[in-house]
Amino acid sequence: MTEAIRLLDIRESVLSSDEVLAAISDPAAGGTALFVGTVRNHDHDRPVDELSYEAHPEALEHLRKVAERICEDPAVIALAAVHRTGPLVIGDAAVIVGVAAAHREVAFTACRRLIDDLKAEVPIWKQQSFTDGASEWVGAC
Repeated sequence: MTEAIRLLDIRESVLSSDEVLAAISDPAAGGTALFVGTVRNHDHDRPVDELSYEAHPEALEHLRKVAERICEDPAVIALAAVHRTGPLVIGDAAVIVGVAAAHREVAFTACRRLIDDLKAEVPIWKQQSFTDGASEWVGAC
């Protein structure tokens, strides 16, 4: 059910929840769920200044496989996922995913699964810079 995949991208430009919502808008949908992951000012009780994301050259292919798996549920009508790369500051959207489905429970469940599987399976890594000058990579193999 790849026609349900309306938008998939990994990009350096600013992400827009309006773009994701427009992509998954569908008159057959009874529920739409959206998740926006933003850069927070701390991690593990350490203050964070900024983040930078890097993606493997095949990351978009991995994202497509995740999306296709989510769309195997026939109640999923539309799906979109965008992830940002490059430098981000506190408050920036790092990832936005959305699912439209026949019913709200399917939309909530599929959206949760989409972000969880994206984080677990798509090779995108973040480097956090802390206010004390230290930095660390998260998600790197």
